[in-house]
Amino acid sequence: KKALRVNWQTVGELESTTIHKKRLADALVNGQVQESRRDGNPEAAFRKAAKVIERTYNAPFIAHNTLEPMNFFAHVTADGAELIGPTQTPEALEGSVAKLLGMPLENITVNMTRIGGGFGRRLYVHFGLEAAAISKKIGGPVKLIYTREDDMTQGTYRPTYSSVYKAGLDENNNLIAFSVRGAGLPEGPVFPNRFPAGTVENYSAEKILAPTNVTTGAWRAPRSNFTAGAEQSFLDEVAELAGKDPIDFRLELFDRAINDPVGAEYEYDAERYAGVLKLVREKSNWNTPMEGVHRGVAAYFCHSTYVAEVFDMVMENGNPVIQKVWCAVDCGIVVNPDAGVNMIQGGVIDGIGHAMYSQLTFENGSPREMNFDTYKLIRHSQAPREIEVFFVQNEIAPTGLGEPGLPPAMGALANAMYKATGVRYYDQPFMGMERKVLG
Repeated sequence: KKALRVNWQTVGELESTTIHKKRLADALVNGQVQESRRDGNPEAAFRKAAKVIERTYNAPFIAHNTLEPMNFFAHVTADGAELIGPTQTPEALEGSVAKLLGMPLENITVNMTRIGGGFGRRLYVHFGLEAAAISKKIGGPVKLIYTREDDMTQGTYRPTYSSVYKAGLDENNNLIAFSVRGAGLPEGPVFPNRFPAGTVENYSAEKILAPTNVTTGAWRAPRSNFTAGAEQSFLDEVAELAGKDPIDFRLELFDRAINDPVGAEYEYDAERYAGVLKLVREKSNWNTPMEGVHRGVAAYFCHSTYVAEVFDMVMENGNPVIQKVWCAVDCGIVVNPDAGVNMIQGGVIDGIGHAMYSQLTFENGSPREMNFDTYKLIRHSQAPREIEVFFVQNEIAPTGLGEPGLPPAMGALANAMYKATGVRYYDQPFMGMERKVLG
């Protein structure tokens, strides 16, 4: 790679973080709506509401940054190709290598190693293809390893997002109107038929596309990773405006979805959703205040699994520290309980770290952050001191746990941070590298 002498030609606009923010703001006003839902008459309900609250939430581009960098072994001969390495999609790699080399599929072998961190980054097979292409060129076996800078500058980032949430309460502090309009570069983060769809008489949700030439891809719990934090932070603020306990407020909405749902369809099972909230309330002793402990809650449904989390936060030397996280999970039958606990714990820590610290910024079309000296991940000392996981016992077919533990962590963290510091957090990352927090 170092021997290459490349002449680059610029095609199109050299994008920057300032341009990205402007593009998102413009999209929220005039963007192309890709998917939407509308129940009742939200505009009329907002006009007659006794209280109205509107908030905007933002999240940056972020990289996957698997701690084991991208790597693959390839040995291409005239008769076939042997590839060995970590991938989430071996079949796709096999087919792509066959096409690249012009060989029959049965002549390609892909052997998988332990994955070394995937999180969506190893869905894409270009690093395996690159190893195969080099092996063919030199006529020998190759072990390809990306540097951190290779990986952080090649693209496949989590999109940047912006969503505007609005809620209206009547004179009795009942939620009578709710709207969300969310844009992303390139794909919007809104799921129109998820909660709180089905719980509010007057409801509007719009998912908006916006153009970018930054390469993006699936990042752990795609779109949900941002939407859960924004939605659950907003619901806590609405509950506060209504003078209601955050869990009680959410359960009121689920009662409507269970007993008298609005609209013809919505994606979630309201009883299971409410069930994890009730379980985490019980296990965390939510209704028993603890001196010096600041608590935040969030619940989210994605990838067919329901997760509710309570964060217990304390202040030490002026810094917020997560003392304990309580997790209630309904994923159907739990096949491997130990692995299930580990998956939820890892998702919680991953969610905290990226919500607190991580971001990619751009100047003249290139990311400024290229390694961990400027792109911060969570450290061991900043992880929660304890994470306890409780599974709902039922006979429902099992779903999955790789994604759903992360999204509610971002919302519960923001809500606990508010209780501890008195500051609402609308923009990720919550803290820059200059401050020592969470440990």
